[in-house]
Amino acid sequence: MWNENRKVIKTIKRVMPAVVSIILSKSFEELKKDMPASAKGKPNAFQIPPDKIDAHGMVQVGGGSGFIVDKKGIILTNKHVIAEPGVSYTVFTDDDETYEAEVLARDPVNDVAILKINPKKDLPVVELGNSEKAELGQTVLAIGNALGLFKNTVSMGIVSGLSRSVRAKSDDNAPLQELRGLIQTDAAINPGNSGGPLVDICGRAIGINAAVVVGAQNINFAIPIKAAERDLEDLKKYGRIRRPLLGLRYLILNHDLSEKMGLSVDYGAYVIREHSAETAVIPKSPAEKAGILEQDIVLEWNGQKISPESALQDFLENCEVGEEISLKILRAGKERSVKVLLTERK
Repeated sequence: MWNENRKVIKTIKRVMPAVVSIILSKSFEELKKDMPASAKGKPNAFQIPPDKIDAHGMVQVGGGSGFIVDKKGIILTNKHVIAEPGVSYTVFTDDDETYEAEVLARDPVNDVAILKINPKKDLPVVELGNSEKAELGQTVLAIGNALGLFKNTVSMGIVSGLSRSVRAKSDDNAPLQELRGLIQTDAAINPGNSGGPLVDICGRAIGINAAVVVGAQNINFAIPIKAAERDLEDLKKYGRIRRPLLGLRYLILNHDLSEKMGLSVDYGAYVIREHSAETAVIPKSPAEKAGILEQDIVLEWNGQKISPESALQDFLENCEVGEEISLKILRAGKERSVKVLLTERK
């Protein structure tokens, strides 16, 4: 146990210098514009303590964590950490240096974002590990800026689950987003250390701390680092993140759902809108061009069965823009095959 503790301490000392705090700021005037119309004109409706407004008239409106993956100033964090429009981003490094940050890319599918700062010297980095080799029970450390207040917070736990799927949203007004392939851990993740690294015992990042289950204890999730590596490669090669688009909204079927909806099969992706304001097949998308219709059931992707464990998004994640795929469709009791040419998601 003593040797293990020494290794944990050594790992923390190596990783901590590459973990950063990200502060979101908005101008006082912009905040006033965002105030609800019902509150405007009322006395004391918009008061911010003077000590919360800096010399440039900026007010801190949020914060999170990130970690440096390139010595020239490339930083990984969560997309939801930097999702608010009209804000500026400031990065505080472990040695108390301050940098203005530029958003290079936001992943349209995964909860990943990439920032850039311009340091005067080479920065320490977190080595990227292999999230596909993560194992149940292995020791992991979550590092970040907990609650936006407690810098250099570390929690330790184990990998509690793999390939988890959750539907989450960054705030009450944000739409639900399905996140798949997540690493579940009992290492504590709190608001504020979202975006920090989940590292193995050797200090290699296997995930980006992302989400907690409200009301539950010790159920936390990280985005596998594989998704971020692909984003970094895209950014280097294309100058942006490229993700293929299919263009369907759907429900993944199981026995209970099929029985409840009176369907003839108990597997596949049932093409259907969630809300009346949506469309099940996105206009001008590859799916529409291939002739897929609402209430079709997508049974197979390139000959592989669609199931809760292998959903459309899982297959799509492993495809490239411009790739042609084959889907088996069930429509009005008859099976048919369609070819779909995947385009770039905007």
